[in-house]
Amino acid sequence: MTLQTQTLPYLDPSLPVADRVADLLSRMTVEEKIGQMLQLDARDDLDDHILRRHAGSILHTSPERIIRARELTLETRLGIPLIVGEDCIHGHSFWPGATIYPTQLGMAASWDAGLAEKVARATAEEVAITGIHWTFSPVLCIARDLRWGRVNETFGEDPFLIGELASAMVRGYQGEGLDDPTAILATAKHFAGYSETQGGRDASEGDLSRRKLRSWFLPPFERVAREGCRTFMLGYQSTDGVPITVNDWLLSDVLRGEWGYTGTLITDWDNVGRMVWEQHVQPDYTHAAAAAVRAGNDMVMNTPDFFEGALDAVAKGLLPKDAFDAAVTRILTLKFELGLFEDPRLPGDVDAVVGKAAHAELNLEVARRSIVLLENDGTLPLRPAAPGGPLRPAAPGGTPAAPAGPPSAPLRVAVIGPLADDAQEQLGDWAGGSGQAGWLDEQPRAMITTVLDGLRAVDGFSVSTARGADIVTFENDAEALNPVPWDRAFTPAAADPDQIAEATALAAASDVVVVVVGDRVELYGEGRSTATLELVGGQNALLDALIATGKPVIVVLLASKPLVLPASVSQAAAVIWAANPGMQGGRALAELLTGAIEPSGRLPISFARHAGQQPTYYNQIRGQHGHRYADLTQAPAWAFGDGLSYTTVEYSDLTAAVVGDVVIADVTVTNTGNRPVRETVQVYVRDEVTSVSWADRELKAYRQVDLAPGESQRVRIEIPVAECTIVDAAGERIVEAGEFSLLVGPSSRVETLLKASFVLG
Repeated sequence: MTLQTQTLPYLDPSLPVADRVADLLSRMTVEEKIGQMLQLDARDDLDDHILRRHAGSILHTSPERIIRARELTLETRLGIPLIVGEDCIHGHSFWPGATIYPTQLGMAASWDAGLAEKVARATAEEVAITGIHWTFSPVLCIARDLRWGRVNETFGEDPFLIGELASAMVRGYQGEGLDDPTAILATAKHFAGYSETQGGRDASEGDLSRRKLRSWFLPPFERVAREGCRTFMLGYQSTDGVPITVNDWLLSDVLRGEWGYTGTLITDWDNVGRMVWEQHVQPDYTHAAAAAVRAGNDMVMNTPDFFEGALDAVAKGLLPKDAFDAAVTRILTLKFELGLFEDPRLPGDVDAVVGKAAHAELNLEVARRSIVLLENDGTLPLRPAAPGGPLRPAAPGGTPAAPAGPPSAPLRVAVIGPLADDAQEQLGDWAGGSGQAGWLDEQPRAMITTVLDGLRAVDGFSVSTARGADIVTFENDAEALNPVPWDRAFTPAAADPDQIAEATALAAASDVVVVVVGDRVELYGEGRSTATLELVGGQNALLDALIATGKPVIVVLLASKPLVLPASVSQAAAVIWAANPGMQGGRALAELLTGAIEPSGRLPISFARHAGQQPTYYNQIRGQHGHRYADLTQAPAWAFGDGLSYTTVEYSDLTAAVVGDVVIADVTVTNTGNRPVRETVQVYVRDEVTSVSWADRELKAYRQVDLAPGESQRVRIEIPVAECTIVDAAGERIVEAGEFSLLVGPSSRVETLLKASFVLG
């Protein structure tokens, strides 16, 4: 009799999940239980993974390998289905033809949780149809040191905004419930404090007190834990000398204890092995496996020797035979709730879902909302010049000055820079060409609109192009020899006089210059932090030369994170930050440059003027000598919340009142220009006197309002009194009685904010 024809309780879908789990667990050997805790790389020996090690999950796979893994599973004694995981970070990252959205940091510039939820829902649809059940997203890390290579994966520097957007993405991924065939498991990562690095170096010691963790790093995780994010991924780093993988305080006392989290914990890549070969806190895999199990880890990502180590730990008495039951119960619960025993969710009608038109439209909308206009002298939006005349600046309020007569000549636009037509770099990290997946070199070029593509499609523009500079050069053709970016041997490219001469000649013959600069994947990502923040290669020399021509220069920074621009950019006509804007980024940028859409992005992270200013985040603790360096201001180049529109907006008549357990703010917001605007009204709270040192101000709410030219709205925002907290010296989050200030305006900069006082008793 085959397994499928037996009437074993765990195969009966009419029974409660808990009963099915208990029955299956009772039938499992120690080897099978340990195997269920393993997630292994599908690119390796699948037969060994499944038939010998009894792996419970695989990652980095393909449709063919998913089907082969299923065939192998059916050969096993109990036929337990696999959970298939993948790094689907801002779209189905490594699937040819999948929709790749702006990076998380780019999405964060929209300040739109509803939009983030739509991205996650669309991504889940594309991921699920390809036979994958689990995404290792979203990232809830706080970006505090811009040198860190993974800033692009975060939602920026503010815990409140991170919580809003991460919560939305979890809802989008998990849908209405795991029984929905389009739902996938979300993962909150990297728990916790992973981004608090030493010198910006990835995965270095997170030098954090427990109070500091509770103050800033834990709140976003607590929110999604309580809201039902089904899995948490543990960071690589140590905190207070203890690797997160075995940090009892974080995992047992806080996560499972205080927060009551019942979801599944997964280590990051080879965390258990790293305790042996990298951190040197365990003598061998036997002790590392025992420590990881005792700490409450459920799924162990890509530490194959965990299998032998855990078995040896049982044999030596370091672990009892039932030590794995709690973890395996959680893993099996996921599998039953996903319905994998009845339907293993193998690849389906991929072509009908992956990269479909509705997702491309959503992709374009997210790209439009993710672009931040940082500077504009009136040159933008661009319009064709009058016959034979120069480009004319816009009138006050952003509307171009009326031409003397109908334009008869196209506007001559020079599109210059190493990233102006770089389709794969536009996608950023965790995408086809970023190197984490050996089976995919790039996404289809036809799906991607670069900045050059977008501007060439504008009626009334005559577009010419030159590269102008390179960013890096590769030694001995290493780019071809090493497909993984962090293995490539490269050096910064020297400024090329011939390239610059070609670019400046083109600029001189044009009405306006759009120069696209930034970084490359060799300079950011996991394991790729930088010591500096300046543009690399010949880009600074290119900017200096173009701006020296006297032509209006629009600088587009297409970069994974805030970078430092040269002093010459202060003379640029406009500056735009586009992050890595995804497949439709070039079209969205062309629309913004021409005024077809209004700029609405706002910075989720502050820009430094110099790497030596780190950190530059806005919500720093009060108390220091002075407010500047001896040789440089401490003020950022652009601050959290900054972003311009093509119109002007005024705030007035702010009031604040405490009504019951809510602080109610009312403010009048007026569009004083002659173009429409989507304004992000930002609300910060300052506790004027605190029992312990605390941040000067913290974002507690925001609202986005659409205003027609000349329109005013009275905007009301309500903040629960329970949000006006600090973490006291004992590590307790409390609301202290006393005077508070409500600060409302368009940015985190104090000089832009209106102030109203309220008192909490």
